[in-house]
Amino acid sequence: MATRAGAGGVGEVLADVERWRAAGRRVALARVVGVEGSGPRDPGATMAVNEDGEVAGSVSGGCVEGAVLTEALDVLGGGAPRLQSFGYSDEQAFAVGLTCGGTIHVFIDELRGDPIVPEAPAAVATVVSGPGTGRQLVVRPGAPVEGGLGNADLDRVVGRDALAALESGLTSVRHYGPRGEARQDEVAVFVEAHVPPPRMLIFGAVDFTAALVRAAKALGYHVTVCDARAPFATPARFPLADEVVVDWPDRHLETVAGDLGPRDAVCVLTHDHKFDVPAIRRALGTGVGYIGAMGSRKTHAERVGLLLEAGVDEADLERVMAPIGLDIGARTPEETAVAVCAEIIALRTGRRPPSLKDTSGPIHPRPG
Repeated sequence: MATRAGAGGVGEVLADVERWRAAGRRVALARVVGVEGSGPRDPGATMAVNEDGEVAGSVSGGCVEGAVLTEALDVLGGGAPRLQSFGYSDEQAFAVGLTCGGTIHVFIDELRGDPIVPEAPAAVATVVSGPGTGRQLVVRPGAPVEGGLGNADLDRVVGRDALAALESGLTSVRHYGPRGEARQDEVAVFVEAHVPPPRMLIFGAVDFTAALVRAAKALGYHVTVCDARAPFATPARFPLADEVVVDWPDRHLETVAGDLGPRDAVCVLTHDHKFDVPAIRRALGTGVGYIGAMGSRKTHAERVGLLLEAGVDEADLERVMAPIGLDIGARTPEETAVAVCAEIIALRTGRRPPSLKDTSGPIHPRPG
């Protein structure tokens, strides 16, 4: 199963790894390469272990760290790199099993070179089972492939697939024959996509914006707040935003349109037609994955009419989530931020919880 690369990768333990190695200690890395069912951490989560048994990072939030430590020390003692699975068992539920009931697959190997922590977009492919276990190659857009998996044909096929994974931002284990043959499983390769954080563009420096910025940052977004009104669009009002831009929303969108993709989100919170209509129209011309617009049902009906008059195709308007957010009864800015972020997640993962867009009646529940 392909997933988005999770937080907690090698970069999270890099400082400890560098400190240990500077002191002459050998280090093993344990990385989650697959999850079945419920799992506490996503693929890419990393735990580092030195030869003295010191640990940095986590692969399960505590459920199986003791067992992983034992395996890592065995590898450092001369054992072979290995792919281990940890899942729930009645006999060992609280010893080495996952209490959440899922299974995680963890690849454990000694770190021999410098850890690969790409700063620019890159896909790192690691053989986790089969011939060449532990070998890696790195794929970057427009650059030669680095490293190798031990076979030129396998390198070519995996390099192609790794580039596709990088474009989609998906991390997964893929299976091949020894020479990259499809529909064979002698070689398992963990392809981890290292991509920039998704972007959220919030248009409107309003009272709901600060709460949405906080929620989006907690989810790992690079957040831009944009408003044409300079007195409102200030870093002091939105200290957690990565950037605060004073500009008309559609004009700012024009400058970043080519960079927006399926992982990104545009949230239009101004509920003022002179800002909303041009912004939504321009956002619809991008590949952004989520477009949401704040406002009452009446406001949005008026907005739809203006968008149609401006030449927007009626079918394209289905992309606009308005009124913005899931129908969870949110009232406060913080609750609304949760509703918006939940809707973004649901749209990205293909789930169908109720959106305000798909319901009728008052947006806000009556008190009491």
